[in-house]
Amino acid sequence: MNIPPRLHWFAVRVTYGRELALKAFLDEEKIENFIPMRRDYVVKDGRRICKFVPAVHNLVFIRSTRKRIDTLKDKAGMNIPIRYIMNREHHLPVIVPDDQMRSFILVAGTYEESVIYVEPAELQLVRGQKVRVMGGVFEGAVGEFVRIRRDRRVVVNIEGVMAVATTFIHSSLVEPITD
Repeated sequence: MNIPPRLHWFAVRVTYGRELALKAFLDEEKIENFIPMRRDYVVKDGRRICKFVPAVHNLVFIRSTRKRIDTLKDKAGMNIPIRYIMNREHHLPVIVPDDQMRSFILVAGTYEESVIYVEPAELQLVRGQKVRVMGGVFEGAVGEFVRIRRDRRVVVNIEGVMAVATTFIHSSLVEPITD
């Protein structure tokens, strides 16, 4: 019996703002991927236009096997250098658990203007209660309930890569999770 290899979410960096080019390539190859995006407004021909741009430069999440990603890196026609974000302790690529990535996509995929992206170093200042959001647009997200910039927010942290914080969430919309 041949068991298919397990897919994992890998965090990778690309250079020179080529996140969307890599996304197009991965979509063409039918490989699941995610780029945190935000709304940006530009004035073109005197009109204000809304467009979506990467919220975090040079960061792409890819759901695949490491072998397949390594094969893609060497594939002719892909002129986009990608590098795994490495776990400093084990010197291996960071693998994001599926449930954590689901929560991250749930929060980062809303395009809410008050969602903030936080560098992992900033989060070391506070540790909060692990919670699940029980209502609203972030329903189902799991993260830590912390105070950031005077508001209580749920933070989904991908260790060593990036964290995203929801808009203000009232404590009545979260339930504590015990390990």
